[in-house]
Amino acid sequence: MSVAFRRESDEEHKEPRFELPIAPGPNLVTPRGLALIEAKVAAVEAAVAVAADDEARDVLKRELRYWHTRRSTAELAAAPAAGQAGIGSRVTFRLNGAVRTIAIVGGDEAEPATGRIGFQAPLARAVIGAEAGERVDFNGIAEAIEIVAVEEQG
Repeated sequence: MSVAFRRESDEEHKEPRFELPIAPGPNLVTPRGLALIEAKVAAVEAAVAVAADDEARDVLKRELRYWHTRRSTAELAAAPAAGQAGIGSRVTFRLNGAVRTIAIVGGDEAEPATGRIGFQAPLARAVIGAEAGERVDFNGIAEAIEIVAVEEQG
C-alpha cells in the first residue's frame, strides 16, 4: 500500500484548537464584573475536576486558561466623577426620539440584551464623559444622543 493512502492517526486530521480570543486593550471591570470572573473560574475549575473524558477536559482547560487570564489582567475601573458617565454608570439617554437606559460595564460583564454595554462598544464610548443635559455625537451624526440622566450603578 502506498504511503499516500496510509493514515497514521486521526489526530493529524483534526482542526487545531486555538486559544479563546482576548479583547485588545485594558481589562477594566466593575466590582460586579470581578466577582463574575471569580465565579466563572470556580465553576470551570469544578467542571474540569469532574470531566468524564480527556476531550471534554481539554475543552474546559482551554476555557479555564481564558478565565485565568481575564482574572489576572482585571483592573477595577476608577469610579467616574459624580454625574459623569463612565464605567460603572447607568446612563439614560434619548436617541431618535426613544429613551433608553444602559449600564456601562467591563467587556466580560456585557449583556446587551439586558442593557449592560461593554465600555469598548461604540455607544458606550460615545457617552463616556458626558453629563445630564449634554448632547453627544454618535454613528457619524452630530449631537445624536441627548443625555437625560447619569447615576451610579447599584
